[in-house]
Amino acid sequence: MKLGYVILYVPEVAAAIGFYARAFGLQARFVHDSGTYGELDTGATVLAFAAEALADENGVEITATRPEARAPAMEVALVTDDVADAYARAVAAGATAQTPPARKPWGQTVAYVRDLNGFLVELCSPVRA
Repeated sequence: MKLGYVILYVPEVAAAIGFYARAFGLQARFVHDSGTYGELDTGATVLAFAAEALADENGVEITATRPEARAPAMEVALVTDDVADAYARAVAAGATAQTPPARKPWGQTVAYVRDLNGFLVELCSPVRA
């Protein structure tokens, strides 16, 4: 077993793909012609977006994530060597600042923002063994 996808249900897939390109420098890997599903090129694991309406089609109930509500109990973690620069870029692109970069006791630098839909995004340096 391996983690293949993390899929975030969003109101508008194209808007989410565009935001992640501007805020985090990630590029679209695949966007379906219907506009209801898209993937970002993030390395070994795929970060994808699906239209909220697809949840019903898939037979699952979801709670929609919105920027004015509390963040859901999950986060997307993006690893970078320059957390401060990534944080500044994300906020300049419209991400909502949550916590500025801070060095953790285990040596990692971590910051948090929320994306345009309210999902929590961790920006962090690699964990060094």
